[in-house]
Amino acid sequence: MRSTAPENVAQHSFQVALLAHMLCSVGNAHFERSLNADRAAVMALFHDASEVFTGDIATPVKHNNPRLLSSFRDMERVAAERLAAMIPPELSAVYTPLLQPQDSPPGSEDAGLLRYVKAADVLDAYLKCVWEVAAGNREFAAAKEQTATKLRILELPEMDYFLAHMAPGFEMSLDELSAGMSSEPGADSAD
Repeated sequence: MRSTAPENVAQHSFQVALLAHMLCSVGNAHFERSLNADRAAVMALFHDASEVFTGDIATPVKHNNPRLLSSFRDMERVAAERLAAMIPPELSAVYTPLLQPQDSPPGSEDAGLLRYVKAADVLDAYLKCVWEVAAGNREFAAAKEQTATKLRILELPEMDYFLAHMAPGFEMSLDELSAGMSSEPGADSAD
């Protein structure tokens, strides 16, 4: 899709890391969870590492056909295994779980955090749509609604909190965001 603000995988992974950390922090602060937000952020930094080999395949393409999605997931798994095989043995225990989080034992910390990383991934896609629509790019309007539906389906209270309390700021201009801020003493308000 035509985009007013192009984005690469590194930018996306960084944003997903910030969002995963935020969702876990919201869970800890508002929903009495004990989530390791730092670990979730690190997992998010690696969540698309397999794209080194596979490249980025657009969501509508890979989710439009169940067989294609299954093949793509297999391709991701093989790429992650290939990356993991390249890790020096003394670092394998650190990085293999980050490259292959789907292999985490059920009930483990990483398995629990993976839900938040996946939610952050969808949230980043939603916020990308929000930014594009706010910039006047109507091409993202339908994707925004489809992604909002995916967020609601997650039934994650941390997501609901984020959408109610934080997401509205993503539709605001810098001037609107700055309107409530006071300037430092002696600072020129025209700067």
